[in-house]
Amino acid sequence: MTAASVFPDLEALLPRVSKPVQYVGGELNAQLKDWDAADVRWALMYPDAYEVGLPNQGVQILYEVLNERVDALAERCYSVWPDLEALMREHGVPAFTVDGHRPLGAFDLLGVSFSTELGYTNLLTALDLAHIPLHAADRDETHPVVVAGGHAAFNPEPVSRFVDVAAIGDGEEVVGDITDVVRDWKAEGRPGGRRELLLRLAATDGCYVPSLYEVTYGEDGGIAAVEPVDARVPRTVTKRTTTELDEWPYPKAPLVPLAETVHERASVEIFRGCTRGCRFCQAGMITRPVRERSLEGIGRMVDASVRASGFDEVGLLSLSSADHSEIAEITKGLADRYEGTNTSLSLPSTRVDAFNIDLANEISRNGRRSGLTFAPEGGSERIRRVINKMVSEEDLIRTVSEAFAQGWRQVKLYFMCGLPTEEDEDVLEIAGMAHRVIKAGRAASGRNDVRCTISIGGFVPKPHTPFQWAAQAHPDVVDDRLRKLRAAVNADRKIGRNIGMRYHDGQPSLVEGLLARGDRRVGAVIERVWREGGRFDGWSEHFSYERWMTAAAAELEPLGVSVDWYTTRERGRDEVLPWDHLDSGLERDWLWDDWQDALAGREQDDCRWTPCFDCGVCPSTGTDIEVGPSGTTLLPLTVVNPLTQNR
Repeated sequence: MTAASVFPDLEALLPRVSKPVQYVGGELNAQLKDWDAADVRWALMYPDAYEVGLPNQGVQILYEVLNERVDALAERCYSVWPDLEALMREHGVPAFTVDGHRPLGAFDLLGVSFSTELGYTNLLTALDLAHIPLHAADRDETHPVVVAGGHAAFNPEPVSRFVDVAAIGDGEEVVGDITDVVRDWKAEGRPGGRRELLLRLAATDGCYVPSLYEVTYGEDGGIAAVEPVDARVPRTVTKRTTTELDEWPYPKAPLVPLAETVHERASVEIFRGCTRGCRFCQAGMITRPVRERSLEGIGRMVDASVRASGFDEVGLLSLSSADHSEIAEITKGLADRYEGTNTSLSLPSTRVDAFNIDLANEISRNGRRSGLTFAPEGGSERIRRVINKMVSEEDLIRTVSEAFAQGWRQVKLYFMCGLPTEEDEDVLEIAGMAHRVIKAGRAASGRNDVRCTISIGGFVPKPHTPFQWAAQAHPDVVDDRLRKLRAAVNADRKIGRNIGMRYHDGQPSLVEGLLARGDRRVGAVIERVWREGGRFDGWSEHFSYERWMTAAAAELEPLGVSVDWYTTRERGRDEVLPWDHLDSGLERDWLWDDWQDALAGREQDDCRWTPCFDCGVCPSTGTDIEVGPSGTTLLPLTVVNPLTQNR
């Protein structure tokens, strides 16, 4: 039966809310398929505002992959702002998709992509507005199957009471497998009800069904065991890894937003994975091994994206884009192709040791020189050894000096505060580094208007990294060090006035740490925060530290645990971690050994260019590092005619 659009009821509310255009849909390259012609129907949610969610690459990829199937359809939804939420409750309008404005409760599956744990409360708002029971245990076969994905799904235990399935790893192939399972179950007449469907999904590679595992706890508050409750359920769930990225050239037609968004560009992922071994970086650890796209594949994707969207910027994305083995050929080929047009290139922040001025010149050839961005992460050489981010200050000064000499006027540097073994002096050295950057820039350029912005975030230990055992710094410690850093930056007024400082205080980081390394008991805290008004916790104007701490005390302390137990406490080697039964491919012993190396200040090289360090990923996932030279050329080779570029 066709699911009716709720737009007639929604439309009357839109003049009364901020940015109503974000709820109307109809963007260029959006898709709306025949409801009745599809056997399986997905609603894909990014649990944040439209302006943050629409550019999300993961959702756009799955949206296209699913809609290419003749037996499936996918529509998108984003979190509604509190002003519309209140009106929807008042007027009985359910949560909806922006494509067909169909109610979320009518879909077979609700897929939710979690890039950050601070989006958890927004999921509860969507479920409640959709009249889907908050708790997975209360749903039956008439309700959508709630599937969590994204990096935060590598520890889904805090939201295990709310989601039915967590898809671990790359999503391109697993969404197809999930679709097949649901299609076949429906075609057979839904045998065994919802439990049978969940058992079939649990037997699907990369799918973790929390309700089919029992967790027991010891007297010390830690986890005693995690056991499957059915013989058909695997003891360990291994992540999915998509190989041969050239076979998955998505998104082919990027969505073009109707309202302002955080990124307005065509984004092409040039490779996936990272083996630099930064110990704080969950993304680098869980996406191993490195898989590069070929030059030909990248060229075709860029060409298709620009033609389909009309964007005037193409972002060449990865965790460390300058590390692509043929980055020079990629950037020169694209700069040649689009020279004289309005199409420019951009890279995310790059490592100093993978950067050179020729690369910067190619990237900026068709665009403006807005600034260069690097991420030393730690202020002192000692702390950079601890985190395995060996960027020397000498290399940084040499690189920015050359950039300033060639016309750049500003540089942005990313750091973290609260890293393991960190002392005040490690943070204060950030000020010295920034001062020396300004001095070097003035000397190289002969100008006094060069600028340096330092951006500092609070460190959060994450699962599946060597720092998963580390104690998180308390917000008071982080905030005190940031105050001292600001004073040190401004100590020399003539230089300090050219240095901008942006930072996040330690309180949101502590909550993120609670959610990142929490177990199932933390779910009660999330629900209580939501019931007491928690929404958009990733936005400073909506975040309430007091609300989180009050809820945590009420829900956790009767169980003999606390926020500090989950965050500022260092773990031991033999402690059962909440995510130990979810296999990212990394050997637990290897992670522990790397943690010990961190404490001793020992570095580890990049295994792309050195002998294997036996982290375990390649054999456990049946994959290997895929790296060039690819032996192909960047296609198409012809230079774009500016008069016909976007026709």
